[in-house]
Amino acid sequence: MPLPNQIKTPTFVQVFQWVTDPMGFLEKVGQQHPDIFSSAVTGMNSVYVQHPAAIQELFTNPKKKFVLVPNQIVQAIIGDYGLPMLVGEAHRRQRQLLMPALHGDRMRSYGQLIVDLTEQVMSQLPLNQPFTARAVGQEISLQVMLQVVFGLYEGERYQQLKDLIGLMCAPLESPLHSSFLFLPFLQKDLGAWSPWGKYVRVRQQIDELLYAEIAERRAQPDPNRTDVLSLLLEATDQEGEHMANIEIRDQLFTLLFGGHETTATTIAWGLYWAHHVPEAGEKVRKELDSFGASTDFISIYRLPYLTAFCNETLRIYPAAFISTPRVLLEPVELLGHKLETGTRVLSSVYLTHHREDLYPQPKQFRPERFLERQFSPYEYLPFGGGERRCIGEALSLFETKLVLATILSRYELKLIDDQPELPASRGATTAPANGVKMVLTGRRVSQDRTYARTV
Repeated sequence: MPLPNQIKTPTFVQVFQWVTDPMGFLEKVGQQHPDIFSSAVTGMNSVYVQHPAAIQELFTNPKKKFVLVPNQIVQAIIGDYGLPMLVGEAHRRQRQLLMPALHGDRMRSYGQLIVDLTEQVMSQLPLNQPFTARAVGQEISLQVMLQVVFGLYEGERYQQLKDLIGLMCAPLESPLHSSFLFLPFLQKDLGAWSPWGKYVRVRQQIDELLYAEIAERRAQPDPNRTDVLSLLLEATDQEGEHMANIEIRDQLFTLLFGGHETTATTIAWGLYWAHHVPEAGEKVRKELDSFGASTDFISIYRLPYLTAFCNETLRIYPAAFISTPRVLLEPVELLGHKLETGTRVLSSVYLTHHREDLYPQPKQFRPERFLERQFSPYEYLPFGGGERRCIGEALSLFETKLVLATILSRYELKLIDDQPELPASRGATTAPANGVKMVLTGRRVSQDRTYARTV
């Protein structure tokens, strides 16, 4: 049985278009097939849905028609035991072990650290000198990852990991080098100077450092530590079993890959929209100014316009344009199309976020749309949905909001030019093509809940 609305372009051409211009590829396809289409863009023939009714069927799975499958695209990065690679009971077990470290009261303990790291990075920027917002976001996010997740604050191992993680992420910045994620036959170790060979060696060095840290923590447990690694070392499942070292390693890589670059990208887009659409940025600042110099980070996190602003940032250019695949366990009719057992089905996050019937004038950045109505999890899904909803969502949003709140309320920035910033492929995710080029022009100083500009 043929797949619905099959894209006829040869597979290698589709992959090339996706790697070089994912937004352009999806928009062209979406114009032809607004609700459902089939493509081999990830190297395998799959059905992509962008209609909320089909996404609801996919995520809620009322009759167990769909089964989650491992995300092979990221296996080369996170290993065999990261959450995206697990299914069934193994997935549920790992998710239950990870959940307490990334939600609830743990967020409160991370707030001051995130704000302090943001101040530290911003204070090092010279006045009136160009920088890219994404580089700033990457630096903040990486330090949050090292301190909040890995529990490393200083020292030789901290610096080695910081440098190596930068080297590991660097190839993913290039569409050419990151193509190995979509084309497994390129994953060939041809020596230390080959792209894959270099990546493998950097990953091995990171592994050695992480396993050494895990061994030391197991030998000298500290119940007062609140970092994610320490909490994972203490966590036990229903049978009282602890996580194995390799499971902890792969979950750390999952959080690193899923949280570092994507959060940095969201921060960069947030700074872009706050200045490209200055009235939106001013509304954020006004809300923060009226809130005052509070250290109640949970209340800052819940501010309505800041929340709407971040939601719109994640809507218009989500870091992940597609969701985790599901496979049919039985024949299903979806949007009037009959699909056979074994068919891979994914939701197209970007196309759903740009439906005119859900988001009028979808290319316009307008946070107010999230104050005017509430969108269902099948209409707004920047973190995926169902059992595969990103487990790091709460931490990522908490970090993004506090970083943007700190920068926008305390610093004066401006874009270097007025040229629109567009997304580009960065491995399995996307990011601003030019990084969002800006300059720091001064600092806003709090004075009785108002802010005066200083240089």
